[in-house]
Amino acid sequence: MTRNQKIALGCGGGGCLALIVVAVASGLIFYFAQSYSTNRNYNDDVTANRNSNSNDDDLMNSNDNDDSSSSSSSSSAASMSDDDKHKLYHAALMTTDGELVRRVTIKLGLMDEDYTPSPEYEEFVSNHVGWVLRNTSFIQSISTQEKAREYVNNNLPE
Repeated sequence: MTRNQKIALGCGGGGCLALIVVAVASGLIFYFAQSYSTNRNYNDDVTANRNSNSNDDDLMNSNDNDDSSSSSSSSSAASMSDDDKHKLYHAALMTTDGELVRRVTIKLGLMDEDYTPSPEYEEFVSNHVGWVLRNTSFIQSISTQEKAREYVNNNLPE
């Protein structure tokens, strides 16, 4: 085998590897873009009363009209590690259940009750792509919709 043939073989192998990496990255981007766009199509009339009594020093004091379940869920989601948040978010995506994805993103504080993205949403989704590449063993452990739903049901903060 001549030197030129070896160079051509090496370049061909490198090009093939680069093509595979680009295809996988494109697939992930398409998957997340598709799941994001389908989840944004919900137009439910959800109203939340966010009135609270801020005259008292005790932050737990609020009007009777306050939805205390959302404040407790956001505090329990705040105590989750970033890794656990990504696991829960990805498991919800794997179920392909738009309503479940919506509940999870609201519980994680990534979306508001009216399903508008919070300031943290864009950064979280950007970081999630890298998280996916680093956590393939977890993703394989929830490879079916049933396993993913079970994970979400067992780990979604109350």
